[in-house]
Amino acid sequence: MPANLPPQYYELEREFKAERDPREKLRLAEELLAMMPKHKGTDKLQADMKAKISKLKKQIEGGDKSHGARQLTAHDHIEKEGAGQAILIGPPNCGKSSLLETLTHAKPVVADYPYSTREPLAGMMTYETVQIQLIDTPHVSPESYENYLSGLIRNADVVVLVADLEARTMVEDLRFLVDKLEERRILLKPEVTRRPDDPRFAYKKAFICAHKEYEDEDGYKRAALKEMFPDFALVATSIIDDDSMEAFKKTVFDALNIIRVYTKPVGHDPDYKDPIILPIGGTVEEAAMTLHKDFAQKMKYAKIWGEGKFEGQRVQKDFVLTDGDILEFHV
Repeated sequence: MPANLPPQYYELEREFKAERDPREKLRLAEELLAMMPKHKGTDKLQADMKAKISKLKKQIEGGDKSHGARQLTAHDHIEKEGAGQAILIGPPNCGKSSLLETLTHAKPVVADYPYSTREPLAGMMTYETVQIQLIDTPHVSPESYENYLSGLIRNADVVVLVADLEARTMVEDLRFLVDKLEERRILLKPEVTRRPDDPRFAYKKAFICAHKEYEDEDGYKRAALKEMFPDFALVATSIIDDDSMEAFKKTVFDALNIIRVYTKPVGHDPDYKDPIILPIGGTVEEAAMTLHKDFAQKMKYAKIWGEGKFEGQRVQKDFVLTDGDILEFHV
């Protein structure tokens, strides 16, 4: 049976064979595997590529795998934790590390000089009742782009493009960064509603963080950002302004396109400590499935409390939930 590989596969295969950096080679190998049609004609090709991926992972394996905020080796894959993963990217000295330090318990190196962040660092940010993972990364500039960044960005749920309102070269710095990502086949989008036609490319949802807002008293830099990124959400921040930090958290949460659903045992108060996280449009049945698939099958109905609903309203499995709903399951 013929493999029927798309034309882009062969171009990517040439890049894979020519690449010498093992981290970038691993990323390309995983793209090649994802691009392969899944049928008997590609069984051997899939097996060979999986073997190459396994060999590359062993070659570059390393790093502390403990939970919580942690320092990671530059080639590490950061396992997702919490309700979602947001990655901070930006030019030198834009304030990514100070954001991470202020919003999480992580302890990055924060300095007034560029190049202080040499490896990615992850920490957990609390927004109301959920934990969201933030990742600080080395800067992107004409002098520096770590190859592993491409994989980290592709894996993240949301990209936070941090703009330095204090920098005279802010627009040029961001334009270089966006062009560099496009060169790596990563396209930042205000919303991602479909997959790219070319499977080698990745569309990533992003928003703009206009950082050091008090350095832009006349609003000129923020106006430039809105012109450069007209359809993107934009939040102005300063680590000395608590309200802006809360606005940042909410912008990250909104960008994840998720809702929180709380559970209520029969005859008891709701549990607000550990919400069920679902994508927008999630149903009662999907909420039950997160608890246990057998529980979802045995459930007869649920009662719901929430904004715009009758208290204790009885709903069926296909009922669409909204953020903040409270469910009482009945089996």
